[in-house]
Amino acid sequence: MSAQGPRGGNRRGRGGGPNRGANKGQGKGRPPGDHQRSRRQQAGLGGDRVEGRQAVRELLLAGTRPVREVVVAAGQNPTGALAQVLELAAELRVPVKEVARSKFESMANTEVPQGVIARAAPLAEHDLEELARPSDGRPPFLLVLDGVTDPGNVGAALRTAECAGVTGAVLGRHRSAHITPAAAKAAAGAIEHVPMAVVPGIPNALARLGELGVWTVGLDVAAPTTVYEISVASEAVALVVGSEGRGLSRLTRQRCDVVAAIPLKGHLASLNAAAAVAIGTFEVARHRQGA
Repeated sequence: MSAQGPRGGNRRGRGGGPNRGANKGQGKGRPPGDHQRSRRQQAGLGGDRVEGRQAVRELLLAGTRPVREVVVAAGQNPTGALAQVLELAAELRVPVKEVARSKFESMANTEVPQGVIARAAPLAEHDLEELARPSDGRPPFLLVLDGVTDPGNVGAALRTAECAGVTGAVLGRHRSAHITPAAAKAAAGAIEHVPMAVVPGIPNALARLGELGVWTVGLDVAAPTTVYEISVASEAVALVVGSEGRGLSRLTRQRCDVVAAIPLKGHLASLNAAAAVAIGTFEVARHRQGA
């Protein structure tokens, strides 16, 4: 199986023909106060524990949420990224606690925390409508993860997506990994720069994105169209990637406007989800740059 989806899936376009274009940039009105709630802090997304030098450094540099303390293992040479972490913590008046290596290892949740752990406020969940209308006026370029349950893959996907220029990410509330310490470390700081929405169901979220004028492109290895031929890539678009095991769910695939394949030339029939995200997001970025 592939992160693009099981072989045998069908390409499906959105019904409605000419009316599809008329929906761009339009959506239901929002009651007063919704924008104030859109950045609410919720424990469901996670991100309150960050491990790894690069991830902690970016957490401090970004300044997007309060950092309660930084814990470092004793006996380290304070150079490179670690030195920057300590300097930033001092500048921001974030308490730094040095603990014995044995105690530090018992505190860590990841296999290689690189001697640094930070405790911070949880990441804010954003509304789907907010992601569909970036504040800087750019056409939204979203990443939707459908059932990706490995935290390392989620983190790696977010890191790649941020580098490709993604303006937001959408995760399912259930049957999906959120921002655990492993995901935060793999993201290497990307979680501080990619606003995320957590939705009850991915298929319904795709339908809502369509109402908001965002084209949805699902990756499926059996699609007749390739990722190199996505005609809507330069518009408001969301790239939808499924898990390695089952790919896109049936309902998710049906809700996508376009289903495209990453051509596979070797003997293996699958791609890691994070690898599929890398190819898909940078191909969309290439189209957008050309536009």
